[in-house]
Amino acid sequence: MNQDLSLHQRRRAPTAAEVRGIPWMACLQPPDRARVLSALVVGDARAGDYVCRAGRAPTYWFGVVQGLLKVAIESAQGESVTFTGLPPGGWFGEGTAIKREPYRFNVQALRASTVAGLPIDTFHWLLDHSIAFNRFIMDQLNERLGQFIAAREIDRLHSPDARVARSLAALFNPVLYPGVGQVLRITQQELAYLVGLSRQRVNEALANLQACGAIQVEYGGLRVLDLQALRSLHALDGEERALARQVRMAVH
Repeated sequence: MNQDLSLHQRRRAPTAAEVRGIPWMACLQPPDRARVLSALVVGDARAGDYVCRAGRAPTYWFGVVQGLLKVAIESAQGESVTFTGLPPGGWFGEGTAIKREPYRFNVQALRASTVAGLPIDTFHWLLDHSIAFNRFIMDQLNERLGQFIAAREIDRLHSPDARVARSLAALFNPVLYPGVGQVLRITQQELAYLVGLSRQRVNEALANLQACGAIQVEYGGLRVLDLQALRSLHALDGEERALARQVRMAVH
């Protein structure tokens, strides 16, 4: 493969397995599904590739088939603020696609990722013809609103443990990211990029969250044991962590 080709130039038809991983495909009627399949493309992004850039008009509605993306903005001074991560199964940018306005954010691959794209005209055709697809988009927008309200709360949290917990909870959202399930394949460095902390501090936070019984650190990823605990966790001091550990040991 020519490494100089852009992500758009590297687009290809999706495989059958990739199509099966698209969460909204099953809700479509057969004629609508056939129209989508004739227009749908996927691209194999390298780490660092931009899927969307701020200021550019949308041409596709995108989804993550495999890999991990981040949504961020950059200031005129070059400072970057990350809003969220995008794990497998997540489709994004529907608000921008509906309004056909330029992106206000960048979406970049943190690792080698496979990204699906539905042309924006086909996206609008589905909005006009499929009630089930409209309901999927409504659920997406509703969950997205809750996610960004939570992101504002995360910005105000001074506890690194709580910041990591809330950020993980967002990545395990079953509506926005049904492809994740209970295990998220992510490195501590990737999580550090998303949370805005050092890898060492993220490692410490993960150890604390595991001691509390909220997650289990596995090789190459994390398993969520108590999603509600991640969503509601605030700062835990050493005494509270010890108590949580004792409760977990008693339960098991």
